[in-house]
Amino acid sequence: MHPSLFLAALCLGITTAAPQPDQSLDAHWSRWKAAHGKLYDEDEEGERRSVWERNMKMIELHNQEYSQGKHSFMMAMNAFGDLTSEEFKQVLNDLKIQKHEEGNVFQAPLFAEIPSSVDWREKGYVTPVKDQGQCQSCWAFSATGALEGQMFRKTGKLVSLSEQNLVDCSRSQGNEGCRGGLMDYAFQYVKDNGGLDSEESYPYLARNESCKYRPEKSAANVTTFWHVLNKEDGLMTTVATVGPVSAAVDSSLDSFQFYKKALNFTFPGIYYDPNCSSESLNHGVLVVGYGFEGAESDNKKYWIVKNSWGTNWGTQGYMLLAKDRDNHCGIATMASFPVV
Repeated sequence: MHPSLFLAALCLGITTAAPQPDQSLDAHWSRWKAAHGKLYDEDEEGERRSVWERNMKMIELHNQEYSQGKHSFMMAMNAFGDLTSEEFKQVLNDLKIQKHEEGNVFQAPLFAEIPSSVDWREKGYVTPVKDQGQCQSCWAFSATGALEGQMFRKTGKLVSLSEQNLVDCSRSQGNEGCRGGLMDYAFQYVKDNGGLDSEESYPYLARNESCKYRPEKSAANVTTFWHVLNKEDGLMTTVATVGPVSAAVDSSLDSFQFYKKALNFTFPGIYYDPNCSSESLNHGVLVVGYGFEGAESDNKKYWIVKNSWGTNWGTQGYMLLAKDRDNHCGIATMASFPVV
């Protein structure tokens, strides 16, 4: 049995009165707005500043606790700093399980050699980190990432594929463009359509448009797609033997929103939050490998997760997510990959 995901975006306004801003943060606030291209009208400025300050203080407290050894990762201010956690969930992270679907379950070769660490970025399977913007299209980015890896495996050429093609054209398979979708539906579209255009020929616009697929610009195809056994060892075996795999996670927590891997610190920067759900999945990502910090026996294992929130989030757009810790954040609950 394999769960489907669907994403629906809502808008949420803040109506509470904003407190007086902390003047010591004026320069930081101005730099942050400039860095992320934030422009507000007069009425909105105070409200957004208030949210940003609360997030700043939360991040600072977390990092103080990190320095005391209470957390395994740091947090940092990023482009999502003016969003409340509720807004963040509704704007970017609202995948919802609707039903269970039957599907082909991948069985790895019986005597496959499974290494203790894998990183498909080092083998040329992974395109640079992309940014979905204010479009609920994580499903499209996860799907293209898995398909890019499989096309590289087949052809030896890494070609960036078009998320916009999926956003605009896969409605008959069940997706709703910038209002949400599912990686499996994206794979089904490419199979039904007989191809998917390249990023270069069909660039990303972060909005719904009419379908402009051109068969002569197709750079990939799908013959079928497989689901991964709902266990971390099954995901590990699949990633090791197949390549990057689409997956879904719970990304609704503040700690995920502002995750930042610590560099040059004793702690490894592996994301673990006991409140992260393995069942309430709301965001599509790409698993591009796995590994461990220190000795393998230290229980500091991680999944290498490629996100679609740009390179300013996490560590250059990636996260190290705790591995073999009870399916943390649901990384193995719903995973799949295409066959080309």
